[in-house]
Amino acid sequence: MAKTPSIMSCGIACKDPRAELQWLERAFGFEITLVVEDPSGAIVHSEMRCGEGIIYVGSEWDERHRSPASLGGVNTQSIHMQLAAGIDAHCEKARAAGAVILAEPADQFYGDRNYRAIDPEGHVWTFGQTVKELTFAEMDEASGLNMRTGL
Repeated sequence: MAKTPSIMSCGIACKDPRAELQWLERAFGFEITLVVEDPSGAIVHSEMRCGEGIIYVGSEWDERHRSPASLGGVNTQSIHMQLAAGIDAHCEKARAAGAVILAEPADQFYGDRNYRAIDPEGHVWTFGQTVKELTFAEMDEASGLNMRTGL
């Protein structure tokens, strides 16, 4: 039997998962790959892909799984997607779909170009694209920080 590779994914809780799925598809270009509904038609689980990345989109289902929209916009995590190309066009597509852009696309000291956005439920998303491959020494020099691979 083939060994399944380790893949990390994340999930978000939404007040309206159906609307969130449609918005993520339109704004960020994610592809819906699975929707599970209960007998009443409510979405109980769904999955979306962007490249090799997977995100689960579901409803608020207990006190620890709430949308930022139910918590005054509070986020305890953010979601980052690394894009192969087209970061500026991706930002404009998200903006046109109604994303609130918190940080416009900008080059970073570590060689990526990033932007940050909020979706209609209040989840914080960052998107990056590597525009220049840098060594740790080059990043240290550019930032005044100390990069290394361990403690």
